[in-house]
Amino acid sequence: MATHRLPWAGRARTPSVGSPTPAAEDRELTLVEHLEELRRALIIVLIAWGLTTTLAFIFNHDVIAILERPLHLALLHTKSPFEQDVVVTSPIAGLSIPFEVSGVAGLIMALPVVVWQVWSFIAPGLRRTERRLAFPFVAGTLFFFALGGLFAYFVLPIGLTFLATFLGSNAIYLPDLGAYLSFLALVVLIFGVTFEMPVVLCLLGAIGILSSQQLRRWRKVSIFVIVLAALVVTPGADPFTPTFLSVALIIFYEGSILFIRHVLHR
Repeated sequence: MATHRLPWAGRARTPSVGSPTPAAEDRELTLVEHLEELRRALIIVLIAWGLTTTLAFIFNHDVIAILERPLHLALLHTKSPFEQDVVVTSPIAGLSIPFEVSGVAGLIMALPVVVWQVWSFIAPGLRRTERRLAFPFVAGTLFFFALGGLFAYFVLPIGLTFLATFLGSNAIYLPDLGAYLSFLALVVLIFGVTFEMPVVLCLLGAIGILSSQQLRRWRKVSIFVIVLAALVVTPGADPFTPTFLSVALIIFYEGSILFIRHVLHR
């Protein structure tokens, strides 16, 4: 069978016993071998996701209680007849919500395995310099996404309190659990994705596309774009959530300038 080189994969794996010959190192994988590697990676990812989802489902009451905490803090400032309890409006919510939460929580817990399998699949096709950049990029992406999610989780009660009390004491606030969890997931996703900005800026600096001098020259325009984007992408109408997001991104922008200048020397 003729060999085909795919853009994301490279040399065949060498045996663990003995030193590989140059011919073995340079042998390109066939299309079938690439597909076998991909199938193996997908099976490992699915097994890991299944195990972590099962674990999350076993403790789904604890997971949901943790997710409800920002809403409970907001309910302390309302006059709800149910105090800190939330309501469900769907007859199947009692079953569907634990399954959905467990699936998402399981995927988050399985992310290290997912990233490792993706890295194992594409690393052989990368040059040595590309591998040196890829690992910090992947690690930084995971770290800043998690940081954004945690930041959203801890600032969300402030925005929820504003939204829950804006109408005053004439309205009774009865939040639906399913709607709240969807709102929480959206906010966490937005913060996690936007917190990738310093990773992107530093990567562009590392490959020579951006310099610290350019970022300093674009500072005023960048701050305006950051504030505008925070107002557009954040859900809800409270002024606090976009403000917190804007401040965090501006700090990351300034930190990226310092990193590119003093660490990357660009």
